[in-house]
Amino acid sequence: MKRQGRLVRWEAERGFGFIRCPDVSADVFVHLRDFSDRQLKPQLGMELSFEEIHVGGKGPRAMAVQAASAGAYRAPPGRVAGNSSRRPAPRAAPRRPSGPESPAAWGMLFIVAYAVLLGAAAWSGRLPALALGVVPALSLLTFCAYALDKNAAQTGRWRTKESTLHLFALTGGWPGAWAAQRLLRHKSSKRSFLTVYRITVALHCAAVLAWVFWRAGAWPASWR
Repeated sequence: MKRQGRLVRWEAERGFGFIRCPDVSADVFVHLRDFSDRQLKPQLGMELSFEEIHVGGKGPRAMAVQAASAGAYRAPPGRVAGNSSRRPAPRAAPRRPSGPESPAAWGMLFIVAYAVLLGAAAWSGRLPALALGVVPALSLLTFCAYALDKNAAQTGRWRTKESTLHLFALTGGWPGAWAAQRLLRHKSSKRSFLTVYRITVALHCAAVLAWVFWRAGAWPASWR
């Protein structure tokens, strides 16, 4: 299947790397000999088009790789990319923020706030104490579902439906989904999936807050 993605890792000495594609859950393996143009010099961040294949139960692999843009760098005549003893250092991929303003930091703070809310609600009797055990169990189950789906994607086996992963998040397993997206790098780059995931988080948290306020008597009597 014809795909297009960005080169996110390249081992120049060993002649292979990985392409990240929004339509593929796992990074796609690519070897130097799989490039159609042997004069093309692979660089981090380069946009590439390729044919995705699966061989021997392994993860996705790129074949017939070509530069997606006409301005891609080519090695001088007579020198094959990846075999030169003197080559310019590849440009580093754009760094993601790693401080307090990074998305991961905000996500962790949101999970901590959610855990504090559950603990306070259980302590005040507005949520059953059982919820403090059910929520971590749902997160663990969701994390395992993500792990199994990634393994299925890499081995060409039957995949878990995205709607099922979203259902796990909606019922309370969204912290486990958040952890899987970052630790396993699964479902972390597909924008449409992440949009629905964020909606499930918002709906779940809204439902928990509504329940807590209802038990606290914050709603008007006519609403209860």
